[in-house]
Order: sequence, then C-alpha cells, then structure tokens
Amino acid sequence: MGHILVVGSLAYDTVKTPTGKIEGALGGSANYFGVAASLFASVRVVGVVGEDYRAEDSELLSKKNIDISGVEHTSGKTFHWAGEYDNNLNEAKTLRTELNVFANFHPKLPESFKDSEIIFLANIDPALQLEVLNQVTRPKVIAADTMNFWIGSKMSDLLVILKRLDILLINEAEAILLTETSNAILAARKISTMGPKHIVIKRGEYGVVIFSNNRYFCLPAYPVGEVVDPTGAGDTFAGGFLGYIGKSGQPLSLDLLKSAAVYGTLLASFTVQDFSLNAIKNLTFEQVEIRRQDFRQVVSFPT
Repeated sequence: MGHILVVGSLAYDTVKTPTGKIEGALGGSANYFGVAASLFASVRVVGVVGEDYRAEDSELLSKKNIDISGVEHTSGKTFHWAGEYDNNLNEAKTLRTELNVFANFHPKLPESFKDSEIIFLANIDPALQLEVLNQVTRPKVIAADTMNFWIGSKMSDLLVILKRLDILLINEAEAILLTETSNAILAARKISTMGPKHIVIKRGEYGVVIFSNNRYFCLPAYPVGEVVDPTGAGDTFAGGFLGYIGKSGQPLSLDLLKSAAVYGTLLASFTVQDFSLNAIKNLTFEQVEIRRQDFRQVVSFPT
C-alpha cells in the first residue's frame, strides 16, 4: 500500500518496574512504532529531538531503512518521561513529564513525505495531529492514538480528528473515558458513531477488541510468563498492526484487521520482555513467525 508515516515522540525514559529500573532509555511512540512497522513496510518518521539525542539512537532507525529526514534536531533537551509500575502492569504511574523540545514542536513534513499512504498519528496533541492531516496529500489509511489527557483537555480538537479517522487505536480505560461507558464492548460501538470506521481497543494483558462493520473481534494477548517492562507495548502493537496492513496492500476489512492484530499482538509480546526497545531492536521476521505458530495453538478451537 506504500509508505507509512508516523508522527510522534522520540524520547528518553526512566522506568521502574517490579523487576528493575532503567534510566535514560530510548523510548517514545515514534521509535517503538517505527521499529515494529519496519519489519513489514517502508517507514517515515516525523518528530523532534534535542542536542542530547544519541547518534546511535538515530542510527538504530536508519539501519532499519526508516527515513528519519523528518526528524528535527534543535537546541535543548529531548522529551523525557519517568514512570513506574507496581504489580498491576497494565497501568503506569507517571512520575515526571519533561516536554523539553517537544513543547514547541509543530510537525513539518518534508515534501517527499506528503504522499504517504498510511498515516499514524501517535499520542500527541490533537491540534498537532490536525496539522499533519492538513499536510498529507493522498492518504489511504489514517490511524491515530490518543490518551486521557487529551480527552480531558482537548476534546473539541479530538472530536475533529475522530471524524477523519479510518482507525482509532486506544486503550480500554481511555475508550471508557471518551465514551462515558463501562466496558470496551460498549465503548467501541459508541466510538464508531464519532467517525472512525474501525476501532481497536487495546486491553494490555487481556488482549484487544476490534469493532468493524458492526462486528466484533476479540483476541487474547500472547501468553508471556514474565513481563519486564510494558512501556511502548501499545505503540509496538500499532506498528505491527499498521505495518502488516501496509505490506498487504489490501483495502481495510475485518479479516485484514484480524491478521494485523495478530502481528501487532506478537510484536508487543516481545517488547514487554525487556526494557526499552531492547527486545525488538534486533528482532527478525522469522522470530515473529515462530511465535505466530505457537499463538495459533493458543487461539484455535474446534469447530
């Protein structure tokens, strides 16, 4: 289907979980998404970093043939997030958010990026998401993520974005907040009245719910014995999900979304097994396929 464009954060994270702690680790939605999606398709990244952004972290994307010519380098420090998880690994407690150079970020797409066919608007201000949509020329699939902060503070802008989406990827708590419902099933149906044609509700260790063409699909998470760090799992899922859609070249359908969800789920299952991008930065498609065969046994049932 063509190139995938992701607009989001490139960051350094400090994360503490029950299994350990890591400081100044590579993070950010665009990094997780880009690395995951690059297993399937050509990826373009738009974001901003500061003077402290390490050369090897830029090289990580470049070596995967991810086009980073849309990443702005400016004076100041790179976006930094600090958080911790207790034994409930489905929800992070934010300890510190330092926007730094991200505070004044306005996405400027290189001319060569404007014809991207799959657009992923990562979890950024809806006003910035709209700026991106006003620059692209021929998108075939527009997908976006959001969060509780934007739902609470930028609802009017968010509603404008929702009307333009083909796919909304959102976690369960945020979907419930957005719709004022009580569960993912009700939330998905209500979100479909707001504009998005296909709704993907991420449920952490409980899997994913998809609502498309008035039909539901539920997929469990791949069973991982020990979760080290769930940070970035949602963006990794999105990368695998949209990467597969891009590779397929097919028009959106529930069957296509089902297959895409399998790959998104598998890639996320690798991410959570180590801190930062450590578990996916050298991941091969062959390793994913091996896990996919195991997953078939998990989700199959007799007719």
